[in-house]
Amino acid sequence: MNGWPEQAYWAPSHCRGWSVVDVVVHVHLGLQEAVLGLFDLVEEPADTDAVGYWRSSPPATDPQADGLDAAAFVRRVAAAYRRPSGAVAHLAATSRGVLRAAGRATPGTVAFQGHRLGTGDLLATWAVEVAVHHLDVGRGPAVDPPAPDALALARRTVEELCGAALPASWPDARAVLLGTGRVDGDAAERRALAALPTPPPVLG
Repeated sequence: MNGWPEQAYWAPSHCRGWSVVDVVVHVHLGLQEAVLGLFDLVEEPADTDAVGYWRSSPPATDPQADGLDAAAFVRRVAAAYRRPSGAVAHLAATSRGVLRAAGRATPGTVAFQGHRLGTGDLLATWAVEVAVHHLDVGRGPAVDPPAPDALALARRTVEELCGAALPASWPDARAVLLGTGRVDGDAAERRALAALPTPPPVLG
């Protein structure tokens, strides 16, 4: 994303209602939470895993807030940057910190967003989240694809949430975009999705 003209960050993403820079801000805020979660070790056993985590929404600090409020907050933060590239610089710095933190994390169980997960499961949820949002950004200016391993993990997560494998003929990126409701698909794809035990969208 470095070297893009500033206007490119305002291109629409696959996240409905969000531009590319909105997605960047969302990922940045989430990774900050993930770093804190990596070191919030608890003695209680895990109560969910990297797939089960996606079956519930994070607890809200404001009982009156809803998904629209959260989306609007991200847009306000994005708008506060003088230039969109400032948000990208913050994301890059935080990403480097996440990599260092992941390398130093102690295996065990951590508290995160109302759940208890194994350290590896927490990292897996974020590998999936970043891969999906990488695809979101790709609706705008051309970007390199997500890392194949992360994309494959995202596909497996979508399939587990859907309750069945997606057609093998679908490339991983297409399967993730369809399974998360980012794209509508053609008639044959929609029929295949409708036949799943839990039809998309999954993994918000």
